[in-house]
Amino acid sequence: MKRLVALYRSPAYSPNLHLQNDRAILDAVVERLAGRGWCVAHASEAGVAAGQLPPGDLYLNMCQGAEASDRLREMLPAGARCINTPSAVLACHRHHLIPRLHRSGVPFPATVLVATSGPVRDERTAAVSGGNGDPIWVKRGDVHAQSAEDVAAVPASELGAALARFAERGIGRVALQRHVPGPVVKFYGVARGEFFHSYRADAPDRTAPRPHAERLRVLAERAARALGLAVYGGDAVLSAPDAPVLIDLNDWPSFAPVRAAAAAAIARYAHRYALKGRYSCSTP
Repeated sequence: MKRLVALYRSPAYSPNLHLQNDRAILDAVVERLAGRGWCVAHASEAGVAAGQLPPGDLYLNMCQGAEASDRLREMLPAGARCINTPSAVLACHRHHLIPRLHRSGVPFPATVLVATSGPVRDERTAAVSGGNGDPIWVKRGDVHAQSAEDVAAVPASELGAALARFAERGIGRVALQRHVPGPVVKFYGVARGEFFHSYRADAPDRTAPRPHAERLRVLAERAARALGLAVYGGDAVLSAPDAPVLIDLNDWPSFAPVRAAAAAAIARYAHRYALKGRYSCSTP
């Protein structure tokens, strides 16, 4: 019997309702794979970081921290399959994500990494300031948001104070991103076209497919391939009705509005990948 190991994300990376939703999507995928005959074991991100990893043939990896990802890279059994790979997860940390996305050629706004202490260099802020009164987005420079304070939009004149607030919280590096005007669209995807869903962030119904989403799907899949992600989500801005600009990308989101359909798609993909050994995404 094939052995499946589900690796659950640390609560530190799933604040508030995200903890319940993140666990729910992984549980739903595991349930479907168990129905296909997989023998299931479970492990926590803290356990992985401590060097504890059950033996398996397929790993469903929601670990997000650097410590667990580094340990997982060391401990994965030879020949075992992993979705998402720890290298792909680490590529989503913003200090890795930004150069990867800039190199990928996908539409992505000017974004720079800066230290939260020391003087603010004018040439760095000039790269991300539109000069038209738009705010500058300030995002923590490592993992994705763990609290509402980890992402802020501030006027250029208040940037120094914003950096100081991040520094006071022990965050030594942030990403500064140029504001892109337009409605925000959220999306979820699974590799090889197995699943894709998007919706406007202000839409009352998040389950209804967004019309004319093909360009967003192509953009999202291209960005996911650049990072090596098989299960992914993110945010884009429609700077024009069908001209999406990617503003963020992350590994294994909760898929909360479309959990059942996404879980079925992830399970199909994982089962096929494990049996055939074909992983469509590779980290360059």
